[in-house]
Amino acid sequence: MNKLKVFSVAFLAVGAQSFAQDLGQAQTAIDAEKFQDAKLILKGLTVSDSDQGKNFFILGNLYLTQKVQDSAQLYFQKGLLAKKNANFNNIGLGQIALDNNNAAKANENFNKAQADMRRKDFEEFLYIGRAYLNAETPNYKSALLFLNKAKAIQSTDAQVLLSLGDAYYGDGNVNEAYSAYRNAYDADKSVLRAKLQLGVITKGSKAFQEAKSAFENILTINPNYGPAYRELAETYYVWSLNDKENYAAYNKQAIEYYEKYMTMTDYSLDSRMRHADFLILTKDYAALEAEANEMKKLDKVNPRILRYLGYSAYENGKDDDAIKALNDFLATPNVKSIGRDYLYLGMAKTRKSLTTTKDAEGNDTYAIEAVSFDSGVADMLKGVQMDPAMANELNDIGKKFFDIKLYNNAAAIYEVATSNPNSQNFLYDNFYLGYALYFGNVNLPQGEKINPIVVEKASKAFDNVIAVSPTTQDAYIYKARVNSLLETNAEAQAKMVANYEEFIKVVTEKGIEEVNKPANKSKFVEAYTNIGTFYATSDKVKAKDAFQKALVIEPTNEVAQARLKAL
Repeated sequence: MNKLKVFSVAFLAVGAQSFAQDLGQAQTAIDAEKFQDAKLILKGLTVSDSDQGKNFFILGNLYLTQKVQDSAQLYFQKGLLAKKNANFNNIGLGQIALDNNNAAKANENFNKAQADMRRKDFEEFLYIGRAYLNAETPNYKSALLFLNKAKAIQSTDAQVLLSLGDAYYGDGNVNEAYSAYRNAYDADKSVLRAKLQLGVITKGSKAFQEAKSAFENILTINPNYGPAYRELAETYYVWSLNDKENYAAYNKQAIEYYEKYMTMTDYSLDSRMRHADFLILTKDYAALEAEANEMKKLDKVNPRILRYLGYSAYENGKDDDAIKALNDFLATPNVKSIGRDYLYLGMAKTRKSLTTTKDAEGNDTYAIEAVSFDSGVADMLKGVQMDPAMANELNDIGKKFFDIKLYNNAAAIYEVATSNPNSQNFLYDNFYLGYALYFGNVNLPQGEKINPIVVEKASKAFDNVIAVSPTTQDAYIYKARVNSLLETNAEAQAKMVANYEEFIKVVTEKGIEEVNKPANKSKFVEAYTNIGTFYATSDKVKAKDAFQKALVIEPTNEVAQARLKAL
């Protein structure tokens, strides 16, 4: 949901030789993304013209676009019994097989659809190509293979050219896609979808002003063409992400255009769900909650509504509602969950686990309910494992716990965040993971010793920082500090000294101005004092040198004075 996808037309017009005007009306409704209207027309046709197999095929494809596989299969099976064009329904069953990762079954069905083709027939090739495009895991190479077969028979058919544009675009061949879309529109000026996709390509190159003009041009041709408003909305949304100064204004414009698009659709459950997905992108969670409740009135059992209710409840501060909605969603049989579902469930649980009270002086004090918190972190981890990009979302969550000094809780969240080495916050999250582990263990209760595994995790976190940014001086000093906590471990103490020495080297190489900064002077004293203490029993010359350097910077330092005197 973080990336906008090109809207792929799942159904195509039956052709100029079509036999029923109502089927053309259904296609117009589909192209305008008025799916409920199209469904009503097509259901009527399956009754009034039940001998025509294409009526069942197109209706089944409509259900596939809405991810309702059972209903799609039902209509395809009925369509196979029709007297005319029953073979097209094998193509629909072939796409279902593709969606279920059964390539052999898909190929078997596609072969059945082609069995009785005549020399000038091309629509079977066209629809098989679209089946490969519209499958849950598209196969653009196979789509191109069949679509080029269709083009060899009907080289100027607008729907063939439009589909080729979609296949080339999906395959990453933007130049061929642009040419195919342009040719499709030239072949039939009524195919506004092809002109729309030219604007989509322009938007993809971040030429936002030009894309905006392209979509506005379509609306001068047909002011009621809803998809152009949707593309304007998505253009302004992506534009807002690339222009921080105008983020708020462009994001607002995006929402307004999407609302306009909604007035052009049928307000069906499907269009409301697409609206809900867009509201998630634009972070309008109040509107998302309202939309989810409207969807609930239309369909009380659709699990995706629970997802929207869960997301919006969390963002609107209703943790209990979020946890219930998302648990109910994830408990639904055969539900297709995504990483973000577990991320939101984890965020709701960890936030609910935190309670705030006032002490006698009126200061905030914090407590964690461990079971709920640990369960939330486990859900976050599952979300990142399902979709590594979710790690990008955890930075602010961990920081909230860090800022209120719940360091070990912050560390648990940062540990999940750093499980994705490609996260955009990898450097920052590793630094705070090391920080949090240090501060969470630097002042343990009397008699409690630090766990060496904690030191190892913190050291590794700082190593990750150093690997990416070798001049980040505080990574060295905090690695030294965390190793210093293992007071009786000779190996850890040696690492401590090595890292203090690296800190001194990195800062010194930055120049005298950096060395003389007050914060760095105090860290130099710390480094020299600890180096001197380490060498006090094994190399008195090195120890004396270190203490003397500390006293040059801070002549009144009592620790360095006492230890130098003891030597």
